[in-house]
Amino acid sequence: MRFATPLPLQSGVEMHDYTLVYETYGTLNAARSNAVLVCHALNASHHVAGSYDENDPKSVGWWDNMVGPGKALDTDRFFVIGINNLGSCFGSTGPMHANPATGKPYGAAFPVVTVEDWVHAQARLADALGIAQFAAVMGGSLGGMQALAWSTMYPARLRHCIVIASTAKLSAQNIAFNDVARQAILTDPDYHGGDFYAHGVVPKNGLRVARMVGHITYLSDDDMAEKFGRELRTGKYQFDFGIDFEIESYLRYQGDKFSEYFDANTYLLITKALDYFDPAREFDGDLTKALANSQAQFLLASFTTDWRFAPACSQKIVQALVNNKRRVCYAEIDAPHGHDAFLLDDTRYMNVVRAYYERVWLETMETMEAGAL
Repeated sequence: MRFATPLPLQSGVEMHDYTLVYETYGTLNAARSNAVLVCHALNASHHVAGSYDENDPKSVGWWDNMVGPGKALDTDRFFVIGINNLGSCFGSTGPMHANPATGKPYGAAFPVVTVEDWVHAQARLADALGIAQFAAVMGGSLGGMQALAWSTMYPARLRHCIVIASTAKLSAQNIAFNDVARQAILTDPDYHGGDFYAHGVVPKNGLRVARMVGHITYLSDDDMAEKFGRELRTGKYQFDFGIDFEIESYLRYQGDKFSEYFDANTYLLITKALDYFDPAREFDGDLTKALANSQAQFLLASFTTDWRFAPACSQKIVQALVNNKRRVCYAEIDAPHGHDAFLLDDTRYMNVVRAYYERVWLETMETMEAGAL
């Protein structure tokens, strides 16, 4: 969907003539009360569920195990919307698109965007679709930050806020990991100051290293040990600087795959948006005050082995909501998979989300019945 009205960004820049790509699943009811917005994480997109080609497993939506007919977020009941954020490389206006002012790709000139900028853009798309209030806004990781931002920026426009494996701000360690990843890209000779499109190259080495660093933080030590341990590819040391261990092979594979489909400038933008998110910053670090104007009911879920966004991060959000006397449910799932657990099929986790959406659905039905009287 194209937007001609400029979007003011937190940086002070205005985004002119931009496009947001989105997908929908299910049917919007007559009262427009059953819409659920699913916000995506770093390397995901608007393609939340379903498949473009049943013969191609790569075309399956990134949260297909969560969203669909009869699934935890049941599209037989809810109208689910996935929006590709500004600055992404999956269709919405981003660094690889033409800058209206120059006719050339934005490249590094694409403005730095924040979680709050994304939420404002999402609200505009919701307006265009005639959705005044969401039954729920949901997201995991960076998507959870967006859901949390919705609860304070547009408190009357969502009835439920579902935040999975997320945080109200990054730790210094997380910011450090992000900067190492960005430096890998920025110092790649093929980056060309962000204008690599004109040179017909891609800073693949930088992207590979960035993905390898990031992927390490998504897995737990136990998960790595169970999957790879100290297994050697050939059964013996090679006494060179190539690939000896299976974990090295796995990380190289993940880096190579990522460098084939993800945009380097997009990676820089999204990791910076992660770094900047801190709703309590304007309240002298007081998260209770930052969440004081929220009106939604909340579900938060974390995973015991997620050391990137540890359970303590969710617990701080829960405590701030309790301080504000909000209705909040919290689940801490004992899962071995680290941060990536929010994307996987843990039965307990899925049952928590399913049970919560059952309540959302019952409330939606009650609202519809009350409106019909």
